[in-house]
Amino acid sequence: MDTAVISDRKMSIQRIFSDFKQLTKVGLSLSVVFTSLTGYLLAVETVNYFTLFLLAIGGFFMVGASNAYNQIIEKDTDAIMKRTQNRPLPTGRMSVNTALTVAILFTISGIAILYSINPKSALFGAISIFLYACVYTPLKAITPLTVFVGAIPGAIPFMLGWVAATNNFGIEAGFLFMIQFFWQFPHFWAIGWLQFEEYKKAGFNMLPMGTKDTGAVKQIIFYTIVMILVSVAPVLKVSGAFYIYPTTAIIVALLGVLMLYYGVKLYKSKENKDARKLMLASILYITLVPIIYVIDKFLH
Repeated sequence: MDTAVISDRKMSIQRIFSDFKQLTKVGLSLSVVFTSLTGYLLAVETVNYFTLFLLAIGGFFMVGASNAYNQIIEKDTDAIMKRTQNRPLPTGRMSVNTALTVAILFTISGIAILYSINPKSALFGAISIFLYACVYTPLKAITPLTVFVGAIPGAIPFMLGWVAATNNFGIEAGFLFMIQFFWQFPHFWAIGWLQFEEYKKAGFNMLPMGTKDTGAVKQIIFYTIVMILVSVAPVLKVSGAFYIYPTTAIIVALLGVLMLYYGVKLYKSKENKDARKLMLASILYITLVPIIYVIDKFLH
């Protein structure tokens, strides 16, 4: 076979693989799966590695499906924004039918795999996909309150791990949900600040009051404080079997204070560079805090 043909075929396979990764946002999906796994580890005394594997695969399909539906719905607005205009659907590299097939297969597979762990996990997985695709995504063009709706599916993964381990949604799962729920406001509003002009072009308004001003940053600061309080509350033994030690609470609080510091800096400067630092601090927070909780559990 001609080397040029082989090379072209190789390129097209790489392109298909790359488009699939973009459609399902593999990086984001893996970070969400990671959070679910830490939620599972927090709940169990003995790790069942098969359940852990099922949770990872089911969780990945769940988030991948949500992202695919989101890109199908926002195909035209994605074409307007610099950040998203090179995605497979707006460029025409992938058809809507192909994307929809991937989304439906991921939905069915994800819910079935989570159901094999326990029915409650499947229920929360289904709720997450429905809220993200059918409520959060369409509301983006209508109201800034969409962030509140989007924070619900966004907060399910941490809690999902606990539910997968225990088949129970109690105070512990509720606390894990709240930690990730309140974290999303400073995180997404920092992105909303950075992408304000781009979002505006596409007709989206992601900041709380719809304007890039100190009012928005006051909300960021408020929700960061609430997030810190909820994150350290388990030290007071108010969250059932989910308990952390004082040293852990101090470390978690300091990570939250780092976010708060950049929130206050943004309030004073109103500059994008501080919004970017806040966003990065929020990613650091949601990556490290679940790990710190797990270390706390297995060290004591």
